[in-house]
Amino acid sequence: MTESFIANAIWQEKLFTGKWVSGSAKPVIVTEPASGKELGQIAMASPEDVSQSCTAAKKAFPVWSATHFEERAAVLRKAAQVMQEHFNDITDVLIRESGSIRAKAEFEVSLSIKVLNESAALPSKSQGEVLPAAPGKISIARRKPLGVVGVISPFNFPLYLAIRAVAPALAVGNAVVLKPDPRTAVCGGVTIARVFELAGLPEGILHMLPGDGAAGATLTEHPDIAMIQFTGSTNAGKKVGEAASRHLKKVSLELGGKNSLIILDDAEIDLAIANATWGAWLHQGQICMSTGRILVQRKIYQAFISKLAEKAKQLPVGDPATEQVALGPIINEQQRDNISRILKAAVEGGAKIEAGGDYSGLFYQPTVLSGVTLESPAFNEEIFGPVAVVIPFDTDEEAAQLANQTEYGLSAGIIATNVGRALDLSQQLNTGLLHINDQTVNDEVVNPFGGTGASGNGTSVGGAANWEEFTQWQWLTIQSEAPRYPL
Repeated sequence: MTESFIANAIWQEKLFTGKWVSGSAKPVIVTEPASGKELGQIAMASPEDVSQSCTAAKKAFPVWSATHFEERAAVLRKAAQVMQEHFNDITDVLIRESGSIRAKAEFEVSLSIKVLNESAALPSKSQGEVLPAAPGKISIARRKPLGVVGVISPFNFPLYLAIRAVAPALAVGNAVVLKPDPRTAVCGGVTIARVFELAGLPEGILHMLPGDGAAGATLTEHPDIAMIQFTGSTNAGKKVGEAASRHLKKVSLELGGKNSLIILDDAEIDLAIANATWGAWLHQGQICMSTGRILVQRKIYQAFISKLAEKAKQLPVGDPATEQVALGPIINEQQRDNISRILKAAVEGGAKIEAGGDYSGLFYQPTVLSGVTLESPAFNEEIFGPVAVVIPFDTDEEAAQLANQTEYGLSAGIIATNVGRALDLSQQLNTGLLHINDQTVNDEVVNPFGGTGASGNGTSVGGAANWEEFTQWQWLTIQSEAPRYPL
């Protein structure tokens, strides 16, 4: 990577603590998944590095939280400007390091800029309420920053899923320690550090520390961390939630999903195919909101399967940095092999591969799977790969039952001509995000984003939820003189 904005010389084997410093743990090679090319070496934080940053952030927090709200807003606006100025550089890094196709990478950068601009508006919003009180007494409920927020972010939307927590947490007066996934630490960590460095964020308020599980555990358990915002797999999220709860920390868990797209028999099939294609195969299916099940009413099931399989065969797969493709690489061999494990188990259980099902290196062909049983891993597990699992149903009630037959509760979509019918069906779905006449992969920044069950702990990030998420209530009363109590 030679771009001046995030040139290797800036971040090579460096952590960010307000300035670029060496890490204590062994550096990790940054690899381009599409080509296997080495892009540099990212520093890794040891538990000691994390502990030092948590303490330093706690020390820096009071000055930042007391900074005039207009000054905090100005830093966020400047950060948005910096990101816009370097839009192309950031897009290119996302393509190369995370395997994003260009359209997805550009969308992710655009969303991230929107997050920064929306967050810039937070400091000037009302920060509480005047409550009813007795005459001569003022009673106020006001929002106060938490202190230091630890953010642990994933590899799939590495920039956006980090900055959607970092930016609002900073905006309302917190300091932040960010631990990006080491597989995408440049686009999901270095980029954010550089943006805020150039925007003039005071030193010590933001720390960026790629690290392994031990670093994450230290961040979660450290006494100077008031809150953890974690986005990632459900299994890892359970461990984070358990550890944070033991230390009585506030915790926000944005986890996995097994999301259903329901196609009713009055749907226009080509529109349904377009939505299913986007929902199942965008970013190789490596999105928590990906369409994990496509439930199709039996009347149109065969026609739908045939068209979707044909669509799969037309989608080009390859290196998004050098080719015009619809799908790029899977993030690594471990994830690729997990996709193959689930497919193999499905076929052994009687499922049929209608299209795809094979791979070359990290390039997995878009796959259509039919005949999946309700006991199959393909029906129950989050695949996190480009596999469209298509299942027929007869009645709207059956569709709701199938969609709800999961421990997850993140996103769902319904495609139908009769919107009233779709609305009635939607009332039966247990999910945090719900879209009528759209697929399951949606986020517009201004909306509260969160799931239920194994998809999260009921918290939300984004929009109106940010003030609630990254602050805590304080009740304040004022009287002209203290009362004379009778005891």
